[in-house]
Amino acid sequence: MAVTQANALVDRGDIRGGALTLKQAEQAGDARAAHELAIWCLEGRLVRRDLAASRALFERAAALGDATSAAILRAFIAGGVGGPADWPRALALLRQAAPRDPEAAAQLQLIEAMTLAPDGQPIGEFASERLCENPEVRTFPGLFTVAECDYLIATAVPKLQPSIVVDPHSGRQVPNPIRTSSGTGFPFIDENPAIHALNRRLAAASGTDVHAGEPLQVLSYAPGQQYHEHSDALPNVAPAQQRVLTFLIYLDEDYEGGETAFPALGLKVRGRAGDGLLFRNALDDGTPNPRSVHAGLPVTRGVKHLASRWIRAQALSLE
Repeated sequence: MAVTQANALVDRGDIRGGALTLKQAEQAGDARAAHELAIWCLEGRLVRRDLAASRALFERAAALGDATSAAILRAFIAGGVGGPADWPRALALLRQAAPRDPEAAAQLQLIEAMTLAPDGQPIGEFASERLCENPEVRTFPGLFTVAECDYLIATAVPKLQPSIVVDPHSGRQVPNPIRTSSGTGFPFIDENPAIHALNRRLAAASGTDVHAGEPLQVLSYAPGQQYHEHSDALPNVAPAQQRVLTFLIYLDEDYEGGETAFPALGLKVRGRAGDGLLFRNALDDGTPNPRSVHAGLPVTRGVKHLASRWIRAQALSLE
């Protein structure tokens, strides 16, 4: 009720009144109101963006019994959003939720099969094979387990959307002429502890800061779909914010076609489920390396699923 009243006030232009309505309801123990306030602070659309306040409000809503807020809180605590990262606490909260939450139980099962330090950092070496020097291209056999690949596919498939772009003339969203796949992403609000642990592995294998990675994406290519030749590097950006690396993980292998091709290198790569492919997109000065132009060739049979993470030169700011 309070959320409905607050939204009605906002629709009439009374943002202060809406916020006050939610705050009073939250103080009275309304979990939905606490969750809504957390979203307001997260988005920064109706009130000033405040990730610390958002995290505290998600924690309040979780304590009042809101399961969605509890899941977001675990993601924030694992990833250090709105406050310090605290892997042991994120894991403890996940264990508390697992008996009654199948999704939490699935995440916990994956994490407990990983070899991690107490702070969540992956332990072990990540064997790789260099395929090219300029640009650097490496493969990482078996970087993810089959169970981890299956989890990412199962989590992504219900959220897949056709790849789109905004038409510069009409301003409307239209099918992406370069990438004809479907996909979804896991921004920090959805970067649950299991996905965060996988992102940490990608960071460790690439020798980068986990916070320099953009949200993990999962892409799905049906027969005939492809990603035409393109560069992952960004034009006209400061070197510190350049997408210097791309890390791909092949999530399955029961398909034909779909190789990752580098035309300038005469190189085609097709990984097995769990294999990683890391390549450098930019030159030392941060400008795009034209030799890094690549393509996802058309799938000819079956469906190809691929995880992708772009890695910047320095940590991204969430503020």
